[in-house]
Amino acid sequence: MGIATFFRRYRSAPGFAALLACLALAGCGDGSGPVRLQFWAMGGEGEAVRQLLPEFERLNPGLRVEVQQIPWSAAHEKLLTAYAGEAMPDVFQLGNTWIPEFVALRAIDALDAGRVPEAIRARADYFAGLLATNEIDGRLYALPWYVDTRLLFYRKDILAQAGFSEPPRTWREWSDAMARIKTLPGGERYALLLPMNEWQVPAILGLQVGAGLLRGGGRFGDFQSPAFRRAFDFYLDLFRRGYAPALAEAQIANLYQEFARGYFAMYITGPWNIGEFRRRLPEAMQDQWATAPLPAPDGEYPGLSLAGGASLALAQSSAHKAEAARLIEFLSAPERQVAFHRLTGDLPTRRSAWDAPELAGSDKAQAFKAQLERVAATPKLPEWERIASKLAHYAEKAVRGELSPDAALAGLDAEVDRILEKRRWLLDRERSAR
Repeated sequence: MGIATFFRRYRSAPGFAALLACLALAGCGDGSGPVRLQFWAMGGEGEAVRQLLPEFERLNPGLRVEVQQIPWSAAHEKLLTAYAGEAMPDVFQLGNTWIPEFVALRAIDALDAGRVPEAIRARADYFAGLLATNEIDGRLYALPWYVDTRLLFYRKDILAQAGFSEPPRTWREWSDAMARIKTLPGGERYALLLPMNEWQVPAILGLQVGAGLLRGGGRFGDFQSPAFRRAFDFYLDLFRRGYAPALAEAQIANLYQEFARGYFAMYITGPWNIGEFRRRLPEAMQDQWATAPLPAPDGEYPGLSLAGGASLALAQSSAHKAEAARLIEFLSAPERQVAFHRLTGDLPTRRSAWDAPELAGSDKAQAFKAQLERVAATPKLPEWERIASKLAHYAEKAVRGELSPDAALAGLDAEVDRILEKRRWLLDRERSAR
């Protein structure tokens, strides 16, 4: 049957107008079927996000979304393999410290220049420090999807026994509180848990005192700078004074049980632990723990923390960029961020989403909102993940006394300089070519 015959025969049939609208969208009913967007999401988010997608498909009847759930442990390698094999999904979740690497590879497309217009118009609604992690050289390459920053989880009752009715706001108050906690009776106890396999705390302390971590436009390590030395001394003192045990997280059989029995009174960790503390701590303990923004070295409270989290990116190779951008915009809307929080516990990246009752009424979540107004990005380089692992390595050697602080920082700078050697070569070649 020809198209003219089709129109003559069915133009008065019920639903004909809706069919025409469907045909206008993304090839629905044109013989090739709806446009199918490939969306890769990591961990539990990959499972939870499926529950939001029927609404997207209802609002966009010519589109279907196929979600592939990828374990976080395999995500980075799988994305790189997909890039090398020219098999990238249309939309994918990306840890925001990975964005510089995927921009350098030209694996992701910029979202400004008219894409996701409503979300881009709402830039002021995003926490500025988080949005900045998605910007490279003034261009926006992804949109923050959910938040991962670090702050203090603490035992209110133990802090009160030590004579503090409020969490510490400065490094001095923090040190005083930890010293008092160490003197409390009750057997072996520590004031703070700082797993040594994590680079985040030494990096945070450095950022708090203005250390750049790198120098020369990201060409060299700068961990021997006076600012970072100050932060590193404070970090090492936490172990020297016995405030924190020299342990990796895996060396603690059950940190929730240890927190409940008072083995440690404070813990610097992220938003996923709000749900874990609620589930894993006994009922009698639920009124005894709280969250608070990080203490500041001496200036404005709270002190800085990391602008971590996951973002949504659009593949440069996508054949359906307009439709993929529509999916990013849908998932970035405040009401969807709230719905996603209800499914996962992940915290929203847009200020307006925090007006939802379960967030506005939760003092444990509100401490994160206060912290999110004071977050900063780590250096935006493809090499940052490797540098961060070296930071954890040398910090642990200094904590264990295997290297002096000076030797640890010198060794760290030397390793970082080696990691950045190719970057320096590329930048020098680019400059000489001008």
